[in-house]
Formats: sequence, structure tokens, C-alpha cells
Amino acid sequence: MSWPRLGGCNRRARQAWRDDCAAQIVEFAVTLPLLIVFVVGIFDFSGAFTLKQKLTNLARDAARAAAADPANDLSLPSALVPASVSDAYQMIDNYLVANKINDCGITPGSAVPSSPATWTYTANGNGCPGTGLIITINRMYFYPQIGGAPIPTLNCVAQPTGSQATVIATCVSIQYAYQWRFGRVASLLGSSVGLPNSISAISVTMNEN
Repeated sequence: MSWPRLGGCNRRARQAWRDDCAAQIVEFAVTLPLLIVFVVGIFDFSGAFTLKQKLTNLARDAARAAAADPANDLSLPSALVPASVSDAYQMIDNYLVANKINDCGITPGSAVPSSPATWTYTANGNGCPGTGLIITINRMYFYPQIGGAPIPTLNCVAQPTGSQATVIATCVSIQYAYQWRFGRVASLLGSSVGLPNSISAISVTMNEN
């Protein structure tokens, strides 16, 4: 009676243990979620940065356009939107449409006087998330002539200047809701990320008239 020889089986078992082909699949499965977070983060933050730059340039151009208009239209009843305010609004809306940026269905009729010489346009249609688009235009924004202009707020409300001489300017603020994907992807790794709900830009230009 002869016993089977086990040498070949032992060699095949040792070769199987030494084979590292499956390790690459495991490594890829472990690093894939992290790779997705990086890729989504790059696209998400680059998109937010690009939108921020566009809104900043747009707010600056709109403020300059309104500040160059005559200020005598501000004496109209508050129910009527001055031509200078309409010019700034039209510039913003036309730019958004021309650059294929959702204007959230904003219309000239959405203008609401929020404070003296200030009008606010709001809209959140056309699938815009959250608060959508908010445009604030203040044609009588003032700041101290001495000591420099304070940092303007998003609602373009002028800061108190006391008894100092003031500079009259135009303030334009644009707030655009931005839907982040990075936060949802980061949650796959068990982490929470607090990100702003909107991208905003603001500009102040001294009135020429």
C-alpha cells in the first residue's frame, strides 16, 4: 500500500499565499472613496472660485454703471424703480443669461424697496437651490470721507458716520445660492463639512453725478 505524495499540493498552497494580485484590488477598494472625495472637491471648489470671480467682476461693473447715471431719478416715488437701478439690474441679468448661468427666473417686477434709495431683487425659480439669487442695489450708500470706507455688508446698508463728511456712492451686492457636492461625498467617509449656502460679491463705487 502506498500513500499519496503531498509535495505538489504544498507547493501550490505556498504559491497561492505568495500571490499578491488580489492585494491590488483591495488597495483600490480602500482608496476609491478618498479618490472620489478629492476629485469632487477639485471640481466643486474650482466651480465656486470661478463663480466668485464672475460675480465680483459683475458687481463691480454694475456698480460703475449705476454710479455713472444721474441721481435725479432717485426723487421718484419709492414704488417706481429708478433708471439707474434698472440699468444695474439689467446688466447683471443679461450677463448671467449670456454666460449660461441660471438667473433663477428673476424679473424686473421682483424689485422691492428695502431702505432709502435701496432696492432688492429676489428669485429662486428655475431650479435654483435655497435662497436662489438676491441682488441689492443702494444708490445712496455713504461712508466717512476721512478714515476710509468700512467693509460693506451684503444688504448694502450704509454705516453710521456721525458728524463726519460723507462720500455718496452706489453699492451693489449679489448673493447666488451654490449647491455643494463635496459635503455629501465627504459624508461617505464619516465626516461633516460646513460650507456656505451661497457665493456672494459686493462692490461700492463713488457716484459721479
